[in-house]
Amino acid sequence: MNEENEIKSGDLLDLGEEHDDFLVSLRPKDFKNYIGQEKIRKNLIICIEAAKKRSEPVEHLILYGPPGLGKTTLAHIISSEMGSNIRVTSGPAIERAGDLASILTNLADGDILFIDEIHRLNRNIEEVLYPAMEDYAIDLILGKGPSAKTMRIDLPRFTLIGATTKMGSLSSPLRDRFGVHLKLDFYSDDELAEIVKRAAKTLKVNIDQGGLREISKRSRKTPRIANRLLKRVRDFAEVKHRGSITESIAKDALKNLEIDDLGLDKGDREYLETIINKFRGGPVGLDTIAAATSEDKDTIEDVIEPYLLQLGFIDRTSKGRVVTPAAIKHLSLMRPLDKLL
Repeated sequence: MNEENEIKSGDLLDLGEEHDDFLVSLRPKDFKNYIGQEKIRKNLIICIEAAKKRSEPVEHLILYGPPGLGKTTLAHIISSEMGSNIRVTSGPAIERAGDLASILTNLADGDILFIDEIHRLNRNIEEVLYPAMEDYAIDLILGKGPSAKTMRIDLPRFTLIGATTKMGSLSSPLRDRFGVHLKLDFYSDDELAEIVKRAAKTLKVNIDQGGLREISKRSRKTPRIANRLLKRVRDFAEVKHRGSITESIAKDALKNLEIDDLGLDKGDREYLETIINKFRGGPVGLDTIAAATSEDKDTIEDVIEPYLLQLGFIDRTSKGRVVTPAAIKHLSLMRPLDKLL
């Protein structure tokens, strides 16, 4: 791997996830400033302290959960707390076994290798990763046919951190080689309000409690979305008002963005209304929904549905997706439920 992909302790880079300078600058660099995921934070602090006492790298760990909850941020915090370098890549970026071998052989003792979207690794590449994780060595085959030879290359002791939104898509052999499995949960409105407050302070934006409340409750329980909405509301406040964010200004800005009181956007409402109006509330299969909404299946599964499931607006059944009465009530449909289903 070239020098451009080597990140020093405390620096931040996010491959495979939407990011910009704004979002990067708002990421906490240590556990002291990290908000939420209390159980995960405590477990990681123990793992890190134990590793330091033994003068060993942190055990390989996998972070999983919906996008935007802070998997990449946690990987960099671990690197910062360990005082080690972190090298960042993603599953789709590693196309050949040789690519992975090049990355691994350029690691130093104690380095952290962060692979985002690790569930998208090719199975052949996983085979190279197994001995690297267990024995800190890789086996390379030189040549072809009867003259082919196997060469084992020893590797430094490193830590692999994998991140995925689809834990079930990981093969069992790979999943079992991670010593620590950590699931990130959605954030509460109070936690998101603290995150928005911290971000506003970093950006030197004045925001009152009403503005914090409006942004946090419409952020789909996701920090990345909360920071993104803060940026949009900040722009609205600077152009339409004097820069300060109040409750009424936040409401106006979010209304212009077509984000309702629960954080549902136009795409979410279209998803729900499609199932209700075209398929009588369900059940309906994912492929059919994707075709009807002209939306990618992965986007539906990874972005739209997790929050709707959290709200109790849809059910995933063996026959397909079903919209719940709570969703119909939220959308203020005039027709009674028994005429829809």
